[in-house]
Amino acid sequence: MLLRAAFLLLLQCLASTLGQYNMCKSLVSTDEGSVWEHYACQPSPGSMKDYMRIKVDPPGITCGNPPERFCTLENPYLCSDECDASNPDLAHPPQLMQDRERNGLITYWQTVTWGRHPEPLLANISMSWNKSLELTDDIQITFEYGRPTIMVLDKSMDHGRSWQPYQFYADDCQDAFNMQPKQVRDLSPANLTRVICTEQYSGWVGSKNDKNVKFEVRERFAVFAGPRLQNMDSLYTRMESMKGLRDFFTFTNLRLRLLRPALGGTYVQRDNLLKYFYAISNIESIFAHTQCKCNLHASQCLLIDGNLQCQCEHNTTGPDCQRCKKGFKAKSWKAGSYLPPPNGTPNTYCECYGHSNRCSFIDYLNIVTCVSCKHNTRGQNCQHCRLGYFRNASAELDDENVCVECNCNQLGSIHDRCNGTGFCQCKDGATGAKCDDCVPGYYWKQGCYPNVCDEEMLLCQNGGTCYMNQKCICPPEFKGVLCQQSRCEAGKDCNGAPSARLSLAALLLCALIYLLATLAQH
Repeated sequence: MLLRAAFLLLLQCLASTLGQYNMCKSLVSTDEGSVWEHYACQPSPGSMKDYMRIKVDPPGITCGNPPERFCTLENPYLCSDECDASNPDLAHPPQLMQDRERNGLITYWQTVTWGRHPEPLLANISMSWNKSLELTDDIQITFEYGRPTIMVLDKSMDHGRSWQPYQFYADDCQDAFNMQPKQVRDLSPANLTRVICTEQYSGWVGSKNDKNVKFEVRERFAVFAGPRLQNMDSLYTRMESMKGLRDFFTFTNLRLRLLRPALGGTYVQRDNLLKYFYAISNIESIFAHTQCKCNLHASQCLLIDGNLQCQCEHNTTGPDCQRCKKGFKAKSWKAGSYLPPPNGTPNTYCECYGHSNRCSFIDYLNIVTCVSCKHNTRGQNCQHCRLGYFRNASAELDDENVCVECNCNQLGSIHDRCNGTGFCQCKDGATGAKCDDCVPGYYWKQGCYPNVCDEEMLLCQNGGTCYMNQKCICPPEFKGVLCQQSRCEAGKDCNGAPSARLSLAALLLCALIYLLATLAQH
């Protein structure tokens, strides 16, 4: 009794630990006002047996039509039991696998006996929920009158369109599946998701001694979280970092392939085939069962119109919160993260495109706006770029590099802002996307300035040469911006002597005086 109490306490501890992500958001007060803090969240584990839809095939595999006698392995020659589908007290339909036992009376589903040996006695039991689920505890199947010697547990992640083995069971794994037998405790962190064949649940031990077949989940968790599952943070870290670990515990459908019934520890005794059949009284998980898979975007999973649906938060939608709501960028969807503990990260790319995980409600505007946008973004949904940055057209809105710095040249631009294509507003004479070049007719010198001279329109005169469009280098006798002025004074040459023009006038004056003097003598 004490051992059972300790066991139940352990399971309760497990359930509470797995259920720590039970709140999607909370309103908190900060210096910036009331803001929403968003967290990763998931529904609490619970029994999914009540929502299970069960199907058995091939048709006619369930006993009772026509009525049939059968024996038990404990009393193989006392074949007084009968299966009759028309008699409620003697019928064993599939729904008895998921009913609740009343007054200690065990009810079970049962197949026909192996009367057609050596043709294999095969039966498939398919279970569906029309919803993605995640295992948080062991699966347990209870067999009456002996566990199968060979069976396979399959799972589907696409509602039964495709299947893959989850675990093989056999009394001889090498003979049945050409696999070496293993148990979960043989697995290591590196190969925890390996599909194994176990002989642990297929050997004959007497139908009354051990009826259960398990798919161990807690033992796999224990590889990372420790024997008592006390280090769940380690498990959650692995869930984020180890590829395929989350998906390993995810399914939409389960299927049991029953390939050979219990033989009672002997070879098939053909003289009494009425003792070989399959019978299942219960299919369930031990305690916490399973939980709805909501990709850490919902804390509740409810039955709506006959189907389980996550009550999605973080602006996600869909049965598994697997896409963004209309009006939010679908490509930005991402599952939530268990890290960092204890609340995880919601990855609410739908709201702020991954540039903020905090939102504030503005009463007088009646809107919710992102707070403290990162990656140089701004706006109600961090959908715009800060001043001094422009949108990278080749990047998605949720890209950390969506906003590129304008990087305008401070000397050539009016300010540090640019337009939507990255072009800055330039000062007169400046050009280029960053205003770091000059238009024709201007030269660069800590900014753009008009040309003083050039070789087309602003020519240096009187033999002057243009130096880098900034000035004319003039001959010694000329000056001015374009060498257009002479350096000599009027009437003198550049050495201080009378100019040639004045000497000629003096000569003419002298000639005139001489001429007048000559005429006077006559």
